[in-house]
Amino acid sequence: MKHLIAAVLATTALTGAAHAGSHAISEFRIGLLGGENAQDRLNSNECLRAYTEEALGVPTKLFAPADYNGVIQGLLGGTLDMAWLGASSYAAVYIQDPEAVEPILVKINLDGSYGYHSIGFARADSGVDSLDAMEGKVFGFGDPNSTSGYLIPSIEIPQYKDGITMESGEYFGEVKFTGGHEQTIVAVNNGDIDGGVTWADGQGEWEDGFNSGALRKAVDAGLIDMNDLVEIWRSKPIPEGPVVLRQSLPQDVKDTMIALVDGLHEADADCAYGVAAGESLGFDPITHDAYVSIVEARKAKSN
Repeated sequence: MKHLIAAVLATTALTGAAHAGSHAISEFRIGLLGGENAQDRLNSNECLRAYTEEALGVPTKLFAPADYNGVIQGLLGGTLDMAWLGASSYAAVYIQDPEAVEPILVKINLDGSYGYHSIGFARADSGVDSLDAMEGKVFGFGDPNSTSGYLIPSIEIPQYKDGITMESGEYFGEVKFTGGHEQTIVAVNNGDIDGGVTWADGQGEWEDGFNSGALRKAVDAGLIDMNDLVEIWRSKPIPEGPVVLRQSLPQDVKDTMIALVDGLHEADADCAYGVAAGESLGFDPITHDAYVSIVEARKAKSN
């Protein structure tokens, strides 16, 4: 930890007094988007909390709301200072208040890209091996504010072939929201639903749950054996969501947090693995321009 904090302090040219807590904030609050159960989210990000507290010199707290909207509202209301959002959740914040947050960094895949996919999947022993075999069956989305767990598949799956809609009882026998990525994975694995969608970088080995994403986290947690599952659909590449900071934070706080997260992978690969939901090259700078298409897709969906 000392190596990382020293690097952050040097990078941001903070004085010892600033490190001791002269920032114009009394605490720092990090929101953790849904996708896995709250305790696992807290555990995966505890190292980031500790580093942040040390770097800023103020108490730092993690918040893991039950759904995506909890983080969205926290950022809009100013009760959260930072979060790693999905692209659709970022769009939701931006549409309601363009001045609420600013994108600062994005997770980089092992091949240098920052895209990922919505992955449709089913149990390997179910006989479902494609969307064609899902007709009349139960299909699961995650959260209404999820990019890969709802927004993108709800747009792209109907384009797969004529006759597919997202309405229960039309093409699929039933379409339901599970509450999040982990819930969808567990529901499919347990046979509670026939198929669903979740997120993954789509790189690496299927057996590992790919290199990063919700499937990788579920494998790491011992929730699933990927050999029991099969991929039935894959979206076009989606821009990975941004790490955002509350725009009204003092600039020195922003600079410290950008340097901290940007340097996390090099300084503490194990911590970065937990924060980034698997293998990555860490985080690189990103701006709003990367998410214009997602903002427009979200606006179109809500009309």
